[in-house]
Amino acid sequence: MDLSKLDFPALVALKADVEGEIKRREVEEKSKAKKQILELARSFGLSVEDVLSSKAATVRKPVEAKYRHPDDSNLTWTGRGRKPAWVQTWIDNGKALEALAI
Repeated sequence: MDLSKLDFPALVALKADVEGEIKRREVEEKSKAKKQILELARSFGLSVEDVLSSKAATVRKPVEAKYRHPDDSNLTWTGRGRKPAWVQTWIDNGKALEALAI
């Protein structure tokens, strides 16, 4: 098809037809894909819920603090990861970490 031979209104109409066909085929392709996915899941004995659920998607409970600053109760640490500066200062001053335990 030589588009250079079409006048402007014909090009606009062609564009609308193409966009409509793309939308129709998109719905059709998604429907086919959905059927294939469901068939594959069923062949492995999986339900839709099994496929959609993921351990990575589960929400983890925040870790509770194990240590608290004696003078500022807003400063806490879970005991995981790098020590906060206030904990390191406490230890550098010769004090025991256990003294900060909650």
